[in-house]
This record gives sequence, structure tokens and C-alpha cells, in this order.
Amino acid sequence: MTIRVLVVDDSGFFRRRLCELIASHPLLEVAGSATNGQEAISKAESLKPDVITMDYEMPVMDGITAVREITRTLAIPVLMFSSLTYEGARVTLDALEAGAIDYLPKNFEEISRNPDETRKLLCERIILVSRSRPNRNRPSIAATTAKAMPPDRAVADSKRRHSAASLVVIGASTGGPMALQQVLVNLPANFPVPVLLVQHMPGSFTKAFAERLNRLCRVSVAEAEDGQTLQAGKVLLAPGGMQMVLDGRRQGTVKVISGDERLNYRPSLDLTFGSAAREYGSRVLGIVLTGMGADGKEGARMLKEQGAKIWAQDEQSCVIYGMPMAVMRAGLVDEQLDLAEIGQRLCEEFN
Repeated sequence: MTIRVLVVDDSGFFRRRLCELIASHPLLEVAGSATNGQEAISKAESLKPDVITMDYEMPVMDGITAVREITRTLAIPVLMFSSLTYEGARVTLDALEAGAIDYLPKNFEEISRNPDETRKLLCERIILVSRSRPNRNRPSIAATTAKAMPPDRAVADSKRRHSAASLVVIGASTGGPMALQQVLVNLPANFPVPVLLVQHMPGSFTKAFAERLNRLCRVSVAEAEDGQTLQAGKVLLAPGGMQMVLDGRRQGTVKVISGDERLNYRPSLDLTFGSAAREYGSRVLGIVLTGMGADGKEGARMLKEQGAKIWAQDEQSCVIYGMPMAVMRAGLVDEQLDLAEIGQRLCEEFN
């Protein structure tokens, strides 16, 4: 079945080039184009495309405002274009919170230098986004914060539960930034164990993402640095383009390394899970959230062999049910949870 795409960009050159690249793929068709956000909304209503590609800086109406309206009223998945800069990262994260599914760098030079590679990446991403689940009712930050448990339940849970884990490792890819945000805003400032995050994301984006999470959450969040010590209530995000592992020579610290160039993902959840299995054994709770592919499956297998516990996000609440599905099908999951439940379950697990 052909996937129909609406291309939105105020640059005539970029708009035409995108249309050419999309039209060259046998599974894709250009449904139309628009030069600003207001026109995008109008054409989305009339053309009813399967996917929209969206620029963020346009006259009349910007891309983020358009994404918010399209997600709210039409639930058409949107692929955002942005610059690979710190400011571009901040704008992209705003677009993801507005409802965009994924993003690609807007790079004129790359299109001219590597047209075949650009076409492959663009078309693969559009096809992926077309299979996603847009959330037209994305909850606000206030709405995602867990309510305090009634005293009687809290007492009962404190008697019944005592997690053996002393480290939480969470991984995600497509749909992950907002999923991680929804989980972490539920954690109290005194969350009793360290948390490591692995999100597939460019190196220029992770600093802005960590800063955003730190601003929104009660736990402390930072981009990980080599040699940093794990601390209770401290969340470390793996830097994009690098690998974050537990240091085998200095217990309780992380190493940030370039890693093997042959690995598909940098950062890779498999590597972080694997190092956690070696250094912490059964004392790890691993969580696999929304994302394409199977990163995390082999690392989860290593954790399970050590007696650790694995949770996975359920299919209904995933933007892309790839990574969680891989660990589910491998029989490695102890609990499958709706995204909205995970933050509160973490609080219950660790009292």
C-alpha cells in the first residue's frame, strides 16, 4: 500500500528536493506540499496524508504550532526537520512534546553530497513513522506526575515490597524522549537508587535533552561524563554518539567511550545492559521503552542470566513497538506495563 506524504517547508529548494527523493521510492507518494504551518493544517485536512514532513521555522505559522494542531485534530504522524545544533535540539524536543513522532537533520550539504544515502534514510524514516501511533491526547507534565499513595496502601506496599535492585537502567529509541520524560517526572527527589538512561539520539541533542529533563523532574538529571560516580536520585543520560558502560575497575562509576564503530547504535542499550549485568548482577532493574529495532534484547538476556528483573512498555502505549517486542518475544520480560504506569510502579518498587 502506498504511503502518501505531505511535505511542509518554506524553502523552495528543500521542498522540491524532498518531493523528488520521496517520489523516487516505490512505496511512497507525494500527496502535496505546503509553505507554512497554516497551509499545512489546511492541506492535511483536505488531502489526509499518511505522514507529514515538517520544517519548524516558517512564516505565518511555525512548525511546532502546526504539529500541535495536526496532532490534536487529525492524529497524522509528523516527521520533523531540524538543525543539528543545541538550539535545534531544543526546538526538536518542543516539537516532540507537541506531538511529532521523530526527527531528521535539515542538512542541505548532505543532500548534495550523499543523495543516495539521504534518500535511503529519509524514506526509511517516513515508512517507520507511518507505522507509529500518534498520541492526540498527550498528557501534560502536571497530568503525568504520580499522585501520592494513600497512607494505608503505602504502608501495605512497604511491608510487601522491597526491591533487590540497586540500579535502574532504561533504554528507548523512537518515541523515547517523551516516554522517558513521562516516566521520570513521577520520581521523587529522594529516589533511592541511581538511574542510567540510553536514548538513541545525536550527540548535539543529548545535552539539551538532559537539561530539559533536569528542569522538569524532581530527580537530578545530567548528561553522563567519563568517571562520574553513581548516586541515589541522580539520573545520567548517555551522550549521543558515545557508549556509556559501568567501569569494571572503579565500582560505582561510569565510563563514557567512543565504542566500536561497527555498532549500529551509539549509545547502545545492549552495551549498557551488558556492563550492568557484569558489575551489578541481579541487582539491576532494566526497562525497555518504545523504539525501532531490537537494541537491548541481548543485554536483557545477559541481565536475566544474572537474575535481574526486566520490564517492558506494552504495545498499546508505544509509539513504535520494536525494542519492547524484541525482549518480549525472547521471553525476557518480568512485567509488561503501560507507559503511564511505569513511573508509579518504580516508586512502589523502591517504596
